[in-house]
Amino acid sequence: MSNKILIVDDERDICEILEFNLANEGFEITCANSAEEALEKLTPDTSLILLDVMMGSMSGYKMAETLRKNGNQTPIIFLTAKDTENDMLTGFSVGGDDYISKPFSIKEVVARVRAILKRNQVAVQPAEKKSSKLIEFDDITIDLELKEVTVHDKKITLTKTEFEILVLLAQHPNKIFSREDIIDKVWSETPYITERTVDVHITRLRKKLGACASLISNRSGFGYRFTV
Repeated sequence: MSNKILIVDDERDICEILEFNLANEGFEITCANSAEEALEKLTPDTSLILLDVMMGSMSGYKMAETLRKNGNQTPIIFLTAKDTENDMLTGFSVGGDDYISKPFSIKEVVARVRAILKRNQVAVQPAEKKSSKLIEFDDITIDLELKEVTVHDKKITLTKTEFEILVLLAQHPNKIFSREDIIDKVWSETPYITERTVDVHITRLRKKLGACASLISNRSGFGYRFTV
């Protein structure tokens, strides 16, 4: 069964280019020219959303934020001409999984789409199976089987990438991971990932950890570690 991709962009020519090329790669494509239209066309079996940032009444950021608040975790790749660090941080902070700057190459888009889909094709655990693998440090608990994190007994919502970064660091307490190490471990199948991408994910992860944010520390010039 082919993966279903929803393309959302108010520029029809971009939608047509992406639709043509991704369909040739074997994907099933649906297009929308506004966030409002996209929300109507989004279905439970949508595998991934390619989402423009700058649109009409509802921006791509607002659409992503709405989906995440409603519990929809469909992977999102932002497409935008805005490529400052603040723009990237905003995209990841509202639940984006990746960020591609315009103008882009079709090869880059296809590579990132395949990488995100591959990382999200994880077998679902049987409902009756109970978790037996936990990582616990003071007020934070990481359930490796249920893919859940609680801080002060309150469940927090992490993206798949954020969860993988947290687990990587927590499984090796006090070990320093360089940005290159984290890219190799977490984004091994994803091309074009930069060190700045690691930084914005760590920033968002620490914000979600709240009072436990200090568990993830930075050694300037070396990298990140889970400090206990």
